[in-house]
Amino acid sequence: GGNSIITSDGAGNLTTQKTNYPAFEAFANASVNLSSNTNTKVQANTEIYDTDNCYDNSTNYRFTPTVAGKYYVYAKGRGDCNGTNDVMRVISYIYKNGAELMNSPQYTNISNPANFFTPFVSGVVDMNGSSDYVEFFINVLISSGTPNVFGDSSLRTTTFGAFRIGS
Repeated sequence: GGNSIITSDGAGNLTTQKTNYPAFEAFANASVNLSSNTNTKVQANTEIYDTDNCYDNSTNYRFTPTVAGKYYVYAKGRGDCNGTNDVMRVISYIYKNGAELMNSPQYTNISNPANFFTPFVSGVVDMNGSSDYVEFFINVLISSGTPNVFGDSSLRTTTFGAFRIGS
């Protein structure tokens, strides 16, 4: 089938392996208020696709692939402050097994806060195919008001995804 690799063991036995699977992408369909300057898990609750049902889009918002390998993991989150120019810094994070693994560049402007920043983070993560999982966190620092991670029912502004790239 499409997106498959066929291998032989030398004795005529063929096996087919899908490439780039498991894979998923999901986005936040509504804004969620946060505490300022606190790492908060992003609730990317609307799946665009989830090839092997490995992404939990309703409880833990985590991807736990069932095939071991290297995965390209990516996320972008729009840190907002309810439409006011009070956003001083936003950082997007990828966590593995509950601990920070990588973070985005820090979009920072303390002297002239903005309406929002949308930092992107990505990288390759080794996953064991059973218990390893990744999650998306965001940190929004504001000068006043109530920070939030922006979500929308049609715009994929705050997005989280991953796909297997090999063993």
